[in-house]
Amino acid sequence: MLFADQVGIRSDQVTGRAWGAKGVTPVVRRTGNRFSVNVMSAISTRGRMHFMVFTETFDAKVMCRFLARLAGHFDRKVHLVVDRHSAHRSKAVRDWLADHKDRVELHFLPSSSPELNPDELVNADLKRSLPHAHQARNQAELAAETRRFFHRRQRQPHIVRGYFGARHVHYILDE
Repeated sequence: MLFADQVGIRSDQVTGRAWGAKGVTPVVRRTGNRFSVNVMSAISTRGRMHFMVFTETFDAKVMCRFLARLAGHFDRKVHLVVDRHSAHRSKAVRDWLADHKDRVELHFLPSSSPELNPDELVNADLKRSLPHAHQARNQAELAAETRRFFHRRQRQPHIVRGYFGARHVHYILDE
């Protein structure tokens, strides 16, 4: 069983902290360019993490591509818990699932309940962990920084398991 979510990272998002003299607002130098990347990730209670970085808008086509990649990593059926995003419930995804019902099954969280998805903690960790000193100057650099974060977390299963330790997701481990 995996929990999945998608997140967008923008070049102009505020990350980290800047220091300045008391009473003086610090100036943080950035490029004037605005660009973004998106990520779809899935985590398990055993500390496994799977992800896909992409630049297009998250839609049913991207979701099907992620499902196909995810199914390829397992030799048995994957149960994927997701929110009720329109792409997850789209006809294209339903058709893909019908053609691959022996490989992947979706389970939906209740509406408006992001706190029940431990993968939301991955998103928060990503936004908190993006490099503060080096700011990406273009979309390719932002995608590379994002991939580095996820590759690092894949090698740290104890941190991935820790996402399930949050009080609001204890329901997953309580059986």
